[in-house]
Amino acid sequence: MSENSLYPEEKGQEDKEKQAETPAEHRGGKQQRLKQLYPKPQQTTLQCIHDRSLKAVVIGLGYVGLPMAVEMAQSGYQVHGIDVDAGKVAKLRAGHSYIIGIEDEVLQTLLESNLFTAGTEYAAVAGADVIVICVPTPLTNAHQPDISYISSAVGGMTPYLQLGSLVILESTTYPGTTEEHVKQPVEAARDWTAGEHFYVCYSPERVDPGSVHYGVKNTPKIIGGSTPACLSYGSQFYGSFLNEVVPVSSTTVAETAKLFENTFRSINIALVNELTPACEQMGVDIWEVLQAAATKPFGYMPFYPGPGIGGHCIPIDPIYLSWAANRQGSELRFIELADTTNRQMPQHVVQRAAALLEQRGHSIRGARVVLAGMAYKKDIDDLRESPALDVFRLLSAAGADVVFTDPMVPVFRQDDGSMLQSRPASPELWAWADLVIITTDHTAFDYQEMADHAPLIFDTRNATAGCRGDNIVVLGQPERHYERAHSLEQEKGAEGEAGVQSEHVEHEEHEMEKEDFQDIEHEAAGLGGRSDSGQLTREGDPAGVDLKRQREKYPDTKHECVPSGESSENENGESYGSQDAAWADQDVKKMHGKTGDNYGES
Repeated sequence: MSENSLYPEEKGQEDKEKQAETPAEHRGGKQQRLKQLYPKPQQTTLQCIHDRSLKAVVIGLGYVGLPMAVEMAQSGYQVHGIDVDAGKVAKLRAGHSYIIGIEDEVLQTLLESNLFTAGTEYAAVAGADVIVICVPTPLTNAHQPDISYISSAVGGMTPYLQLGSLVILESTTYPGTTEEHVKQPVEAARDWTAGEHFYVCYSPERVDPGSVHYGVKNTPKIIGGSTPACLSYGSQFYGSFLNEVVPVSSTTVAETAKLFENTFRSINIALVNELTPACEQMGVDIWEVLQAAATKPFGYMPFYPGPGIGGHCIPIDPIYLSWAANRQGSELRFIELADTTNRQMPQHVVQRAAALLEQRGHSIRGARVVLAGMAYKKDIDDLRESPALDVFRLLSAAGADVVFTDPMVPVFRQDDGSMLQSRPASPELWAWADLVIITTDHTAFDYQEMADHAPLIFDTRNATAGCRGDNIVVLGQPERHYERAHSLEQEKGAEGEAGVQSEHVEHEEHEMEKEDFQDIEHEAAGLGGRSDSGQLTREGDPAGVDLKRQREKYPDTKHECVPSGESSENENGESYGSQDAAWADQDVKKMHGKTGDNYGES
């Protein structure tokens, strides 16, 4: 451990005033004791940061911790990672990465140069100058913040902390956590004072898994300190290997800023998700609406619909903020409404799937359904809070025969504990299904091949933009029922009145099955009663007639498929409405595979 970490830079005018207020006799005695225990350092903090002699420990080696540890090590710091999962540690020691974006070769180089090591014991903290905590912060079963992982990490490291250590919390959490559950427990256990004997900061993670534009190094780093001395130390440390550091006045400001970032996204996504079923029923293409709105160069940022929200941030961060506000007597109604709206999207997707199957003469009970994609976001393997999991559960509860395919997720554990394996994406799989639901828009999927072989596709990500085929229905585009009506007309001509009566009976049976499904759906979601959302428009509605006319006018155009905007929260992107096939194909070259900003970061 470097001697310098006991005395980071100048303490500032505030510390001088504090010393002046302290009785000289007490101040001199305390300073004398510290001098006896710890000799005056020969280097300044800035020098130790410059020559990379500080040593760091990262607690928690998941989607946040491992990329941070690797970035530190690549900048020349000696970094030791701690994780309670012995399996992860074993993989890292063997030079194998389990995080997308961190290549095995990079990890192996760091291991060979002794810049990165990993283990499961907190004793390694004893040799560290800087400790960064990157542990999960999920919700409890009661939908409240669960900071047990933070408390466990603080409890595990505290006995090994050295005087002068800098402790930084990066885990997303509610305002006040750093002071209440990091600073105060250490002060109580060690009889230390933050800003004098050790240093405490909060710096929220801003990881965007799978992003090719933003990583740890080039994402601005917000940081707040418990004292000015803490902030100075933390800012200098992060500034030594990151492009930009954004200091704020306190740890609580930094904590709140992180929560607000994703609450902003959650509320705007909820607005779009609420509008989506309405547009379907009104005969309005929401993708074209959003594309038109996105042309406004000021005062607007596009968000797009999807099957729900996923990842660690967007489904969870707003709840942390709402809980903290409620604790102080404030009620954040927008947040609660947005959370409810976003969590209803998987139900709407399954309702719409049931309606599409019914139009094709299939009951959802016994229907063969393939979910294309289980990860919560494109081109990553993260299942945390994935809406595809809810879609899977609701379909299974309704009696569908559900399988999945995902090039990034080979297996996932079902609610009963059994493991379900991914099926290979192939023409045979698409042809086997009565319905394919695109729940994650992975680049690896061949969407035209899917359209060529699947009887019916329900695209919740607008991933099939530009694909040919009349068998594709896109979430947020007008409901179509003329295919079923056309089928009825054919049966009238072939079978006469008896055929029509038989079809009428079958239609009534499907309507009953639909109502039964809605009951099952609400049981699976933990709700009571029937749902009025997503009700079907009938054959012959203006929406269906208008679509039929459009199809007659543009026979080569697939009107169910419109490209969408960029997924990055930092880019507005573009989207395009339905035009002739050549116009669409030209734009698809630019936009294919891109979806809206309705996903979490980490």
